[in-house]
Amino acid sequence: MDWDARHLGRHLKLRDLNILMTVARCGSMGKAASQLAVSQPAVSKTIADMEHTLGVRLLDRSPQGVVPTIYACALLDHGVIAFDELQQAVKKIESLADPSLGHVRIGCTVVLAEGFVAEVIARMAQRYPRVTFQLTAEESGSVYRALEERKLDMAIARIFKPLPEHLKTEALYDDRHVVAAGARSPWSRRRRIRLADLMGEPWVLPPLETLTGSIVREAFAAAGLEVPVATVIASSTPARLALVAGGSFLSILPITTLPLASKKPAPRALPITLTTGQRPIGIVTLKNRALSPVAQRFVDCARGVAKSFVN
Repeated sequence: MDWDARHLGRHLKLRDLNILMTVARCGSMGKAASQLAVSQPAVSKTIADMEHTLGVRLLDRSPQGVVPTIYACALLDHGVIAFDELQQAVKKIESLADPSLGHVRIGCTVVLAEGFVAEVIARMAQRYPRVTFQLTAEESGSVYRALEERKLDMAIARIFKPLPEHLKTEALYDDRHVVAAGARSPWSRRRRIRLADLMGEPWVLPPLETLTGSIVREAFAAAGLEVPVATVIASSTPARLALVAGGSFLSILPITTLPLASKKPAPRALPITLTTGQRPIGIVTLKNRALSPVAQRFVDCARGVAKSFVN
């Protein structure tokens, strides 16, 4: 069949794709029918018609339910993009009709959610009080995955390279990493310290196989040292920050996180220059995916906040 736009629109409709997506998600035609508020025979007929049109089997059926075939997965991958682009178009129309309205979905780490991103949202909400925000705060790898799955409009994250070709980045500010100690730690009173001096101290570090862990690996390797055995391994930056602030632990942390410690006085950066690759905080979006007007206004606001965020 010649799949030009005219034939495609006649034989494959958005409603059909939505039914297939729902069946794949539910794993059952009966459950999908209930969720879509249609009859099960109507769902079965739609799937059968799609299979006939495309000439391939879309679902593997068994007494336990249904599973998408490789052909259905290929169709669904592009179907998700089609629905997302349609949603972006609707958002653009809504924003053009009323620029004071809109909804923006942002993903970032917990630390950025409590600091930089919270400031951006506060400023934008003051200027556009009718705009709504969906903020997802998770570790960097999860944020990147959510963006790739089009569950977010953008990510505000530490930019790790190399990035996949389908992602686009814009650096906002540099947030250098430091060796941090509690304000009452004896190391906080020292003016000259080498990283080698701290090898026998209790460390709280992220898992070394994570994106954040790669910064720790680089810092010790640049000093010609092995990463010390950590007393505590914690993937949560706020948890590492709290342990440093409340006790005798040392850690490697972004310098902008130190004032965010819940326990006061805040931890201090030790006088050690760490050598690591540049990983600025920035905006990450999908290439060839236009941002809605309200999302673009969020980006503009983030640029303004970034100019004054790091001294």
